[in-house]
Amino acid sequence: MLLALKLLLVPALLAVISMAGKRWGAGVAGWLAGFPSLTGPVLFFLALERGPDFTVQAAVVSLSTVFSAVAFGVAYAWACTRLHWFWSLACAFAAWTVAALLLSHLPLTAAISLAISLVTLFAGPRVYPRAQAQWGSSAMPAHELLLRMVAGAAMVLAVTAAAEALGPQWTGIFAAFPVMSTVLAVFSHRANGPGFAVALLRAMVGGFYSFLSFCLAVSLLLPHASIAVTFAAAVAAAVVVQWAAKAIMMRLA
Repeated sequence: MLLALKLLLVPALLAVISMAGKRWGAGVAGWLAGFPSLTGPVLFFLALERGPDFTVQAAVVSLSTVFSAVAFGVAYAWACTRLHWFWSLACAFAAWTVAALLLSHLPLTAAISLAISLVTLFAGPRVYPRAQAQWGSSAMPAHELLLRMVAGAAMVLAVTAAAEALGPQWTGIFAAFPVMSTVLAVFSHRANGPGFAVALLRAMVGGFYSFLSFCLAVSLLLPHASIAVTFAAAVAAAVVVQWAAKAIMMRLA
């Protein structure tokens, strides 16, 4: 049963976000991609397989990984304005690795992780390049959508299987590995050009507020509540924050 969920849940979310991007554009796709569609399922499976203590520690670390996620996005966004998608991705992975290593050496608590991520979200939109155009709207080949879904399923399986060897700190970091950002940025860059990729990655920053609310809810509630109650409350918090952030951004736009 758990294996089936791992194989189906994240790929389904990736497919929905990919189709939303095709239907409503880069801004909507980026906003939805900030939702904890990979980290949430990983933390849920960890709670079932590793218990609350391990999962809480991983959630606290994941709470800080908005920093590494934005580092990935900024690096890809600037690189893709001049470079091929492969080299853009290499730059983004290098930035993510440096940021992840920095986080791994910090004494992270829920308060410190939250502070790091809030500062990142405040500064993040100011360091992305402006999207000059959202070129193209080419049809998404079926094999590309399938590749996105396979990449998501593979990451969930890998992180949950390696959790014991990695420990809660690196599990929390890899639970937030930018699988969604990678597949959306690369395939969008290839299909629709760098303008679309930049717009998508920049829009993703606004979606990370829901990611924060989810991880914070898990870290605070799981020591005191059941897995079902904790994750139901975390999803509810993420949805409410997601829509509130979207409404605020639309007013400020």
